[in-house]
Amino acid sequence: MLLEGKTAVISGAASPRGIGFAAARLFAKHGARVAILDLDEKGAKDAATSLGPDHLGIRCNVADLEECKHAAEAAIAALGQVDILLNNAGITQPVKTMEIDEASWRRIVDVNLTGVLYLSQAFIPHMRSRGRGSIACMSSVSAQRGGGIFGGPHYSAAKAGVLGLAKAMARELGPDGIRVNCVTPGLIQTDITGGKLTDEMRQDILKGIPLNRLGNAEDVAGAYLFLASDLSAYITGAVIDVNGGMLIH
Repeated sequence: MLLEGKTAVISGAASPRGIGFAAARLFAKHGARVAILDLDEKGAKDAATSLGPDHLGIRCNVADLEECKHAAEAAIAALGQVDILLNNAGITQPVKTMEIDEASWRRIVDVNLTGVLYLSQAFIPHMRSRGRGSIACMSSVSAQRGGGIFGGPHYSAAKAGVLGLAKAMARELGPDGIRVNCVTPGLIQTDITGGKLTDEMRQDILKGIPLNRLGNAEDVAGAYLFLASDLSAYITGAVIDVNGGMLIH
């Protein structure tokens, strides 16, 4: 087991079909104790309970610094230590540039980008005190190719910001023994995409994916596991593409 004796905190992991919960399930299978953070407190607790008695669910709005700090305190108190942080929480909105209003811009950027900063800030002091830690951040292929299928320009901008923030943190925190990396998924079949893809859209998208299939949550969870484990002990500031070849660069 790759995470035996380790603990992990995963944000945005309450949805049963989501990437965060797939990662939580895989981490638990590999021996980690997991704290699931989510805006949906009941969902977070239910998801943690489904993993077993050693795991916990905590309410956290990642766009609120004080909530992030409270969640960090609760997770550290319950787990004793936190070795791994997955900044997984995110939201999207399929609109065009001229359709983005101020409230939408702030909402998308606050959750997808500011939330990465706030939750990282909440756990970095603890990781620094221990001289080790692994932080993985959720970006997107839309940040690399300038737009996706279901995310507007504000989503692409926020996810591009995650790439820059994570690389800067990797450079700054490396001397403290803290690794920071990013995952950039392509089109992954989750509740966000569920019911929105017509057969015609699916076939058109598959033409641009060399592996000839859409991704699933477990595909991304596997990349998270690699970045969380000691298999990636000498990797920081990296971007791991999980897109089936949709973007090769």
